Amino acid sequence: MVAAPRRAVVLVSGGLDSATILAMAAKQGFELYALSFDYGQRHRFELEAAVRVCAAARVKKHVMVPLDLRSFGGSALTDNIAVPKDRSESEMTSGIPITYVPARNTIFLSVALGWAEVLGATDLFIGVNAVDYSGYPDCRPEFIAAFQALANLATKAGVEGDGCWKVHAPLVSLSKAAIILRGRELGVDYSLTHSCYDPDTSGHSCGHCDSCQLRLKGFADAGLIDPAAYVKQ
Repeated sequence: MVAAPRRAVVLVSGGLDSATILAMAAKQGFELYALSFDYGQRHRFELEAAVRVCAAARVKKHVMVPLDLRSFGGSALTDNIAVPKDRSESEMTSGIPITYVPARNTIFLSVALGWAEVLGATDLFIGVNAVDYSGYPDCRPEFIAAFQALANLATKAGVEGDGCWKVHAPLVSLSKAAIILRGRELGVDYSLTHSCYDPDTSGHSCGHCDSCQLRLKGFADAGLIDPAAYVKQ
C-alpha cells in the first residue's frame, strides 16, 4: 500500500520567492496547500499572480483569505503613504522601511498554522529571505525559529505529540540570484510572478521600488533577463 503524501501549507504571495518555495516543496514530495492573503495591499496584481503560480504548480487547494490590514495602516503597502523609490543599497539595508507591514508574517503564519492543523499537516513553507531583503524583522532566521517554537507550544498537535511542527524557510540565506537560479532548475516560470510595490493601473512594474530593484539585480546577477513587464521609461 502506497502511503499518502505529506501535506504542507505554503504561503504564496505571487512573487518570485513564493513561487520558488512552492516548487521546492513539490520537489520534496509534499501535497501542496497554498495560502494567499487579500490584506488590502495596494499592489493587488500580486493576487492575480498568486492564482497563476498556484495553477501552474497544480496545488491541491489554493485558499485566498480576506484580511483587511488597511484598518491599521502604518505601511506604504496598506496606507496612503508614498512607496520609496530609487533607494541606494545602503539605504535599503539601514533601518526598517515604510513598506514594512506591521507583524505581517506573524499574522500570515498564524493563519497558516490553523489551516495546517485542520489538514493534519505539520509543515509550513514561507519564502522569507535575510540576504537580499529590505530590512524586515520578520524575514530573519531568528523569527522563523521563534515561530516554530510557538507552533509546537500552542497547538494540539504540538502538545499531544501527534506531530512536530516545522517552518521551512529554504530561501532565508540565499541571494536573490541564487533563488532565481534554483527556481529555473525546478522549472518555475517567473513570467507568472509579480513583485512590484507600486505598479501602474495595467500591472506593469515601476522598476524603482525596493522590490523591483532587488528583483532586477537578482536577474542581472544570475545572467538572466527578468520576464516581468515594466513601465516604459
